Amino acid sequence: MLSLVLSAELSGITELRPKDTPEEPYFFTFKVQCTSCREIHPNWISFNRFEKHEISGSRGEANFVWKCRLCQRTHSASISTGPHVYYYDDGLKAQRIIEIDCRGLEFVEFKADGDWEAKGIESSTRFSNIDLSEGEWFDYDEKTGEEVSIKEVNWAIKRA
Repeated sequence: MLSLVLSAELSGITELRPKDTPEEPYFFTFKVQCTSCREIHPNWISFNRFEKHEISGSRGEANFVWKCRLCQRTHSASISTGPHVYYYDDGLKAQRIIEIDCRGLEFVEFKADGDWEAKGIESSTRFSNIDLSEGEWFDYDEKTGEEVSIKEVNWAIKRA
């Protein structure tokens, strides 16, 4: 089991989360490594929690199914919990976003390339289409007359 963990400095906002609905799923993007031969796939892979794929030679299904080109083994991963909300905190406290049940593979790097959303702490203003790919985001809360931001965005993949 792996966890995608986020730490960030939120200013004026809380409840940061990926925009993730069945109609508009969030595609989590990772670099993947085979745990059998340790080969790292050269390309980024993306999957969402709503799509299921059959695992060949098995009755099961998973959100992501991958056959390693080097050792020819089939591996899978499924998002088991999440996405969880990242709440405002005075520090840069790391918080779990999703947990992934991995079989024969590990995710070694994450890329935030989809839309996120959050809410103003004092105004409850909804902010959508937040892009965290550059590691920071700035906007203006009209109701409070204050700048809101997300800075010092750090991602980690940890064993749960």
